Amino acid sequence: MVKRSLQGSVSGIQEAKKAFAHKGWTQDNLAFEVNLKTRQPIWRFFTGRPVERHIFIEICLVLSLNWREIADNPPEELSESKELGAELLDIDALVQQVRSQRFEKIEDQCGTLQLLDIGRPVKIDDIYIDVNILEEIASLQWLEFADLQNFTSREFDRFGLGEVSQIQIAGISAVETYSKLRVLGKPGAGKTTFLQHLAIQCNRGRFAANRVAIFITLRDFADESKEAGEFHLLNYICKEFLTSGISDASVVETLLLEGRVLLLLDGLDEVLDQESKAVVNEIRRLSEKYQKNMFVVTCRTAAKASSLRRFTDVEIAPFTSEQIVAFAHKWFTKLTKTNVHQRLEQAVEFIEKLDLPENLQFRRLVVNPLFLHLVCWVFDQQNKFPIQKAAFYKQCLDLLLIKWDETKAIERDEVYQGFLLPQKLKLLSQIASATFEQGNYFFEQRIVEQYIGDYIRDLPNASTEAEELQLDSEGVLKAIELQHGLLAERVRGIFSFSYLTFQEYLTARQIVANHNLQALEQPLERLVSHITEPRWREIFLLTVAMLRSADFLVQLMKQEVDALVAEDPYLQKFLTWASQKSLVAPPQPAAIRAFYLALARTPHLTQPFTLACILDQGIFLDAALDKLVMECTIDCKSNFGNALVCDDALSNALTIVQDAGLHQALQQLKDQLPDPKQSKERFQTWWQISYPAWMEQLEATIAKHRNIQHDWHFSPQQQQVLQQYYYANQLLIDCLNSNCQLTDVVRQEIEASLFLPIKELSQREWQGL
Repeated sequence: MVKRSLQGSVSGIQEAKKAFAHKGWTQDNLAFEVNLKTRQPIWRFFTGRPVERHIFIEICLVLSLNWREIADNPPEELSESKELGAELLDIDALVQQVRSQRFEKIEDQCGTLQLLDIGRPVKIDDIYIDVNILEEIASLQWLEFADLQNFTSREFDRFGLGEVSQIQIAGISAVETYSKLRVLGKPGAGKTTFLQHLAIQCNRGRFAANRVAIFITLRDFADESKEAGEFHLLNYICKEFLTSGISDASVVETLLLEGRVLLLLDGLDEVLDQESKAVVNEIRRLSEKYQKNMFVVTCRTAAKASSLRRFTDVEIAPFTSEQIVAFAHKWFTKLTKTNVHQRLEQAVEFIEKLDLPENLQFRRLVVNPLFLHLVCWVFDQQNKFPIQKAAFYKQCLDLLLIKWDETKAIERDEVYQGFLLPQKLKLLSQIASATFEQGNYFFEQRIVEQYIGDYIRDLPNASTEAEELQLDSEGVLKAIELQHGLLAERVRGIFSFSYLTFQEYLTARQIVANHNLQALEQPLERLVSHITEPRWREIFLLTVAMLRSADFLVQLMKQEVDALVAEDPYLQKFLTWASQKSLVAPPQPAAIRAFYLALARTPHLTQPFTLACILDQGIFLDAALDKLVMECTIDCKSNFGNALVCDDALSNALTIVQDAGLHQALQQLKDQLPDPKQSKERFQTWWQISYPAWMEQLEATIAKHRNIQHDWHFSPQQQQVLQQYYYANQLLIDCLNSNCQLTDVVRQEIEASLFLPIKELSQREWQGL
């Protein structure tokens, strides 16, 4: 029978009193270090009375004493083993025995995951992807705000992916390198899954094979400790061992003393403020008393202020492209219910479509394993990426703002002063729209706190005291960062939205909310003023999809597009020519106008030629003739063989020309070409003397018979305006083709008037079209 209490021998008590006197403590000090509520057990210890075994051992450890030498008649099973011989063999045998007894416990505790929207547990081996670690915490670095102000959206994404001056290492390598490690990460980054993976690998002897894995959820430890009235991590571990049939507390003590434990402590941020100090103190005490063991603690990045002395902080890196591919392959092959071949095809299709430009916003999100899982799940349900992007982003925000903590049964301190979900969304939308309007992806802490303060000031019963309002603003910002991960401290004192997609969605949400409230600031009019700015593209697409009726917005966009070229007579002449050319193919006049504008503005483009292939034969001929001009505009002085290209191009054009006059003129031009078989000198003489006039005649012939003009001369400013005009029209077309609420009358009106000059637009308006 194992003794439940220990008492000191006469000589042992004398040694303990000397060590106690050397510390210079009172009995109250010693009780605090041992985490006792009263000093009565300390008094009993020094008077030779029986004390609970774990308290006796703890007192000796704090006093730097070997408890075996202090105890009177220590139990046999805690002394040197007589059966196994050498101490090394004893501890190795004990490790194997304990691992054997706890094997099923660890497999059950850490071997499965419960993924959102998946109704069954998922084996961790089926879905886990090795994570990478950033040894340099970005939010602890110093950078000037000016260094981040000019970031483009692409550079913002790179910054979010940890690709700016941050070196990544494998997660397991970090655990092997640092015996005391705190792993930070945003919500959904995979911190808990990483710890579970470590526990499983250790349990199976594939990592830290000479240690025993112990996985503790710190929230559970805090809750039970609060109920019991004492915080004692060693006792909690001993109780946890009881579930594996190990009732002897000395086993845990021996393993810890010999440095044979891999202690995995999950979710430091999930402990309520009132218990966090006690929990941190327990981790500190245990890690300092048993320094030879390996300790890994996880915590959300924003909670890093809770200091763990002598622990090294690292951060889980966002998924790389390779990790995204590996995760998607595992997800579709293990979690879907189709046959193996279909699963592989679906995984490949997912990766291919994810890389398409129209899915950039999803690509930004899936660097987070949580969002990657959600996107995979939606793709599996619909066999495509969500058409209703705004609804999907809303689902992601609901998850971060409320459901993520609910699914993990996490209770947090109320910092929001009772904010409901709509209030949180309203606050975040105001911050997003204000910063995006100013062109800021990054903003200083004081600025975002001012936005929060302005919002709080308008709440009922809000404090008017400046200092109290500032403290409230700081608390709300910290809560948003810690609880939701939506705002992140990128470097010291500089914040951004953790994902640009959310800043864009929330900005669009604010525009729609102000429009619905009929705000005086005329939000839709302000939006269309950005129609030529590519960074606003997603805002337009989200806004038009979120409006109850998009008629007014698309009409405003059309007016803004037409105004870009309205005051330039030469550009109006250009549009008039394109409109006349479009009359040859009335079924798709707007597409024809776009084709000819592109052809004349930037001749010989592959894209207009491809577009022509889906239109009528006349448009195809014009594209072919334009290609003919390109191929005949060559330099044959140095390469005699290139003359054949021009001859072949004319031959190909003649095969599709049906107009007799044009066919005869092109044949005459072909007959004028010199015979490539003649001497090189005679050929080059013809090219130098006759080619310029021949080329001019070719262009004149095409212009005469097909009215294709290659002599438009735009100034640099006009070229820029045309580029903006083209971009804005394309954005308008994308909005029309999106899943928005638009009446047929407005849709038809805009589609019919795309790329028309002002004169024809006025005529249509006068005619009531």
